[in-house]
Amino acid sequence: MLEYENQMFLDILHEDGLLISAKGLGLDKVFLNIIKVYCDPGNLVIVIGTEPEEEQRIIEVLTLQDISPLPKIITSDCSISEREKIYLEGGVLFVSFRIIVVDFLKKRLPIEHVTGILVNRAHRTLENCHIGFTLRLYRQNNKTGFVKAFSNSPESFTVGFSRVERIMRMLFLKNLYLWPRFHAVVSSSLERRKPAVFELHLELTSAMKEIQAALLDLTNYCVKEIKRLNPSLDTDEITVENALSKTFHKLLQMQLDPLWHQLSSTTKQLVADLKTLRHVLLSLTRKDSVRFYSLVRRMRTTEYALKNSGWMVLDAAETLFVASTKRLYDADKKVSPEQNPKWSALSEALKEIQEDAGNSPATVLVFVDSIETCKQLKDYLTIGSEKMLKDLYNRIVKTKPTIAPSPTKQLTDTSTAATIDDPEEEEEINENECFTLTQSTKPTSETKATFSECREPENLQEPLIVLQEYRKDGNVNSVLVTLRNLKPKYIIMYDGEMTAIRMIENYQAAEAEHKITVYFLMYASSVEEQAYLTTLRREKEAFEFLIKEKASMVIPADQDGKSGDCLELHRDVGQSAAIPTNVSSRRGGVQPEAKTPTVIVDMREFRSELPSLLHKRGIDIDPVTLQVGDYILSPEMCVERKSISDLIGSLQKGRLYQQALAMTRYYTKPMLLIEFDPKKPFALQGHYYLSKDITSNDITSKLQLLTLHFPKLRLVWSPSPHATAQLFHELKMGKEEPNPEVAASIGAEEGALEDDTFLDKYNIGIHDFVGKLPGVTTKNVYMLLNRGKSLDHLIMLSQEQLADILKNSGNAELLYKALHSSHKPNPEPTGGKGKSRGGKSFRGGFQAKKRRT
Repeated sequence: MLEYENQMFLDILHEDGLLISAKGLGLDKVFLNIIKVYCDPGNLVIVIGTEPEEEQRIIEVLTLQDISPLPKIITSDCSISEREKIYLEGGVLFVSFRIIVVDFLKKRLPIEHVTGILVNRAHRTLENCHIGFTLRLYRQNNKTGFVKAFSNSPESFTVGFSRVERIMRMLFLKNLYLWPRFHAVVSSSLERRKPAVFELHLELTSAMKEIQAALLDLTNYCVKEIKRLNPSLDTDEITVENALSKTFHKLLQMQLDPLWHQLSSTTKQLVADLKTLRHVLLSLTRKDSVRFYSLVRRMRTTEYALKNSGWMVLDAAETLFVASTKRLYDADKKVSPEQNPKWSALSEALKEIQEDAGNSPATVLVFVDSIETCKQLKDYLTIGSEKMLKDLYNRIVKTKPTIAPSPTKQLTDTSTAATIDDPEEEEEINENECFTLTQSTKPTSETKATFSECREPENLQEPLIVLQEYRKDGNVNSVLVTLRNLKPKYIIMYDGEMTAIRMIENYQAAEAEHKITVYFLMYASSVEEQAYLTTLRREKEAFEFLIKEKASMVIPADQDGKSGDCLELHRDVGQSAAIPTNVSSRRGGVQPEAKTPTVIVDMREFRSELPSLLHKRGIDIDPVTLQVGDYILSPEMCVERKSISDLIGSLQKGRLYQQALAMTRYYTKPMLLIEFDPKKPFALQGHYYLSKDITSNDITSKLQLLTLHFPKLRLVWSPSPHATAQLFHELKMGKEEPNPEVAASIGAEEGALEDDTFLDKYNIGIHDFVGKLPGVTTKNVYMLLNRGKSLDHLIMLSQEQLADILKNSGNAELLYKALHSSHKPNPEPTGGKGKSRGGKSFRGGFQAKKRRT
């Protein structure tokens, strides 16, 4: 480990805290070594916030280092008894949030014996309620264990009021460790062994400069229009410079989501057009002239011209289209595609590397931003630019007419933009993740080197060129993995990437056996250069902000939760949820004893924020696998919770009818709780407010039919999980506590699973899919999951065999027909004297009235 990595490791090892590092500085190495320290049966360390691929990579690295015992991964495939056994064995455990919360509440894990908790990606603490819930349960029962949190996203801590302070409070941490790139120890460590870097600043062609200027003008127009139409909106961050960064769309979404329903349709379209223009602007330097022309041509349609926010009629838009055509045809209108200036720079760099390497075979690693660029460079090096561009023209431009763009989702369903990528091109590009080429002919002063694709490069003695994207297979550390595997002496950075540059610096200073030569290709005075500089600036400003926050931050002495005075551990929000059980009629009589109320929560509900908020209010949570309902508040009160999307899907599929039927059958006070996000708009009464275009297919009509058929079912609307927690608190006052054994047994049929073993045994996605099949209800879905091996197995079963599994011949007939019958859409109504849609009966009970026209 380098000096600064060792210091980071020692800081977080000796004192609990939140460690925030700049990207590419080796935080993953520090995290790995912290895990290695606690790989001992005498410890019980829980790791949360890691991705499955990341967990596998950590175990593979520790295996190569002969570490024993290795960390274990606890997933839903592990049964309850297996989990309890693993907990008792100790060591380091990777556990998902849902499992760790449930096991904490069920006391399957000895919380008091937990050595500590490691939190990865701590910047997600505020958005991911499970992190705070896990640590609150931990600190309430364990006052000696450690908490260590890690993050390499400093920008995430600067959005919102006192964000870093709130996150540290939720993590029960008092120390903040900041490690920016400009830290003195980091700079001195990396300066000792630096790679040799050659920056090649290239000039854009005249046509590319025209296109870039036109796109910047169009982007500036959209930004100004957003500010003009929304004078009350805080638009300081909505600038042309920020519009070029990768995180701009997330920034817009965060800023506009709370008032999206208040924005005009023009503003929404402007936001969508900003994303489209940014994509085109980045494609200018990444795509070849033929693909870029095809992309722009797909935008030049009447449909999109009528749909966009108005920039299509500007002179800059005409310049964009004319200059794009100019790159494809010469003055005589003959096909003469313009070559990408970076291609010749790449060839020159490879020629120089060959001369420098001499007769010894050299491995050249070429890093690019996307797999699309990998494919482009492979074609350029193997078949040449002229043939590649000619083939592209014949396949993409010559044989394909101009097609209208299709709408796509942006911030919400109401904004549209052009889908301007060609799906056929994407399928072709996604065939491989990287390409390995071998040099066929050495370059001379008159000719360039030629290359061919190499299928088995392991034993080849010729020079190799490996083309790879920065995030191969989605792995953010794939650059380091490739460097360690190939040990290249030469690296060409075809696209600029801040994190990759720092990884190369770190590898050179800590592991490289020889000095690395890096060729850095960049268009001078271009959007590509500006986006790279903006990324550096934003990270630097984020660390400067955090340094000031750290200097002025007021941290209570008991914030670590190791004493009983920590405010974050208090569970009563507002009025206490504790219910008096011994109330005296005399003021000076016996003091009332408090009894903590309990809510039974279905295991699947632990993906939501509500259980955490209920626990925070002082209500005990009892996780149980429920066959009926999501929350049991009392022996007679059952609640089925639905978000807006869940509600629409359940009504359309008919699942809500089955759920309401079960609730009204077993509970005297069934409730349907509809929870919506106040920051996002929704409407359930047709396409326009106060409209009369309601049909039997609309959600409102289906809700009306549901309430008419189940008069005991109460509909409750809640604007947020916080409001729901308060509502449950009020509904429970004075009510009898529910019995978990009774609640779990309600609705359970023969073959149904007990406790939460169904979640351990079956994939949630498979369960939901099977539950949507005709004839499958909440009563028999577990029978089918128990005795059915696969979908292929179900298809092979006869109707009688399905009836034996489902215990119902009618349901078996529905399922059998769904699996074996071919269905055709109903013919469109012809009008005139045909049957009215409003005349169909609802389960034979009544006739719906026809709408008056």
